[in-house]
Parts: sequence; C-alpha cells; structure tokens
Amino acid sequence: MANDAVTAHALRVPTQAGAADGPTRGVLPAFPDDLVTRIDDTLAAFLAAEVAALTEIDTALRGFAVAARDCVLAGGKRVRPIFAYWGWRGVIGADGPLPSVLPALAALELLHAFAVVHDDVMDASDTRRGRPTAHRAAAAGHRAAGHAGDPEQFGEAVAVLVGDLCLVWADRLMAQATVPPARLLDVRRCYDQMRIETVAGQYLDVLGEHDAASWSVERALRVARYKTASYTVQHPLLFGASLAGAEADAPLIAAYTRYGLAVGEAFQLRDDLLGIYGDPATTGKPAGDDLRTGKPTTLLMLARQLATPFQRRALDRAGTVTGVREVTGLAELVADTGAVARVERMITERVAEALTALDTAPIDGAARTALASLAHAAAQRRA
Repeated sequence: MANDAVTAHALRVPTQAGAADGPTRGVLPAFPDDLVTRIDDTLAAFLAAEVAALTEIDTALRGFAVAARDCVLAGGKRVRPIFAYWGWRGVIGADGPLPSVLPALAALELLHAFAVVHDDVMDASDTRRGRPTAHRAAAAGHRAAGHAGDPEQFGEAVAVLVGDLCLVWADRLMAQATVPPARLLDVRRCYDQMRIETVAGQYLDVLGEHDAASWSVERALRVARYKTASYTVQHPLLFGASLAGAEADAPLIAAYTRYGLAVGEAFQLRDDLLGIYGDPATTGKPAGDDLRTGKPTTLLMLARQLATPFQRRALDRAGTVTGVREVTGLAELVADTGAVARVERMITERVAEALTALDTAPIDGAARTALASLAHAAAQRRA
C-alpha cells in the first residue's frame, strides 16, 4: 500500500529528436514548474475526502477506498492532464486562471485509473508501474485474511469496482471546475466522446486477442487510434480547448485533432515496442507480455506481413510461449523481419505529421513549443 505522500511526476522530453534527457518541466519554456505537483495535490485532497466519506458508511470500505486511491496516486506520468493543460493554455495564453480548471485536468487522471484497472483485469496482468495490479493485490489480501471463496474471483470483482469508482470520482471532480456552466457542458460532450471511443477501442483490443486470424495492420492501427490516441492526446487537447471556450474554433480544432491523432498513434506504437523490448525496471511491466498473449499489435501484424514462410510459422507460436528463452527468441525473430525498423519509421513519420499540424495551429507560442517537445517525448519515452 502506498503512503499518502504524493510525489511529482514529469514526462521526459528530448533536448533533440531521438534523445530523452531532462524532465519536461526543466526543458520547456514557460512551463509552470508546479503543474504536475498541483494536479497531484488536487487529486490527493479530493481523494482524502472521498476515502473518509466511504469509511463513514462502513469501516470495511476503507481498505477498498484506499486501494482505489492508491491506483491513482501511486504512479504515472500525468500525460493526459499535461496535454489537456497545453490544449487549454494554447487558447487562453499565459495569464489563464489555472485554479479554475485544475479539477477538470486532474479528473482525466481518474479516468485513466478506471481504464488501466479494467485493462489489467482483461489482460490478466500481474504488475502495473512495478506494483501488483489491483486485482492481484485484492486476491493476495483475500488469501492473507483467510476469507472464504476463490481469491482470484474476489480480486477481479474488487478491481472492477475500483475502476467503476474511479470513473464516478472523475465525474465528481470535474464538476468542481469553476468555469461557466454552459462551457462545462461543452467540456462534458468532449469528455463523453473520449470515454465512448476509449471503450470502443478497448473492445476491439479484446476482440483482437480472440480473433487474431482476421486482424490486419490497418485494424491494429484503428485500435491504437481509439484505445490510445483518442484519450491520451487528441481528446485531452480538445478537452483543454473546450475548457478555454474554443470548441467552435474550426482551425484550432482541426490542428489539435491532426496533432493529437499523430502523437497518440506514435505513443501507442512506442508502447508496442516497449511491450516486447522495454526494460521491466523502467516500464514496471514484464517484457514480452504481448508475445505471451498473442495480442495482435501493429508491430506483430507487421512482423507477420513481412515474415518469410518459415518466420511466419514461428510467429504462429505467439500466444503459446511462456519461457523466457522462448519469448526472447520470438522477440529476436520479430526484429529480424524488419517490423521493428518499420514501426520506428512510422513513429518518426507521425511526429513529423504532428509538428506540421502545429505550424499552422492558431495557438500561444509557448504552447506550440511545449507541444512540439511533448510530441518527441511521447514518441521516444522508455516507460
């Protein structure tokens, strides 16, 4: 269980394309040094009150509420609130009243917690950010307490409820934003569309694992677009624009949409690579999980497309391999097909597309610089 102290997290950005040196807040001009800390402080204060309220109902709820709180506060780069902030800042300029929108920005982190807790159940993941996932932690608690019944079933049930609670908490925190009611309705429309597209992308992701034979590179990219790009970059930017009252600014919305889709897809493509080749000490998740499950990511679909007949037969073992040696061998084979190099090119192309979109975006200059750096950061991250 994490303690109640909240540490600041920074999305790392490169000092030049391809590098990854220095925290975002130390590199970007006009970046408010305390933004992530203020987001975390907003979350911590809100969650402290929510945990106390649930504990008043029944003391047995405290452990459940604390588990949900810790899923939010125990880690993360705060990517979505950061993109939403720059979406807002690009419209409002340097003098915008940040306290008025902080609850809405922080609410995106609660939405993210909902998504990852449920995703971990669906993927049967053991770890998240180097810690046991919510369902594994709840199952371990069940065993330790000597409760009756199946601990794994209990753990999954608790995790579903934790995710549901985070989703409701996101709505409640967002309502605390002090923006005009009519504007908040526009924000909610953007937020609702983001949630719908996230669920749609998640369903396609689940379907892909059970129908990999009919999957394609194009469909894998569609999953990336809706499961990741939509709610990681594109809609947070549009969410920020709505908070600034700019939802009717067609050139701005077009530029944010183009940038958001490109960076969001680059983010997911990097995730595909990290899922196989990432350092577990950095990513917080075991390497090779996508090979063990046979998840039809863009990387694996490209590997199948580029593979020789012999290599394709070996790739058919994805989803059945378990041992470290088998996973390592399959990972080397994926690279040998040329799929890794192809995905790296796709990432580079999407960053270039995002930067082109920024060139014509009618936004504040500091936001333009920040978003350019964040495009590189999302594409070149190590976790």
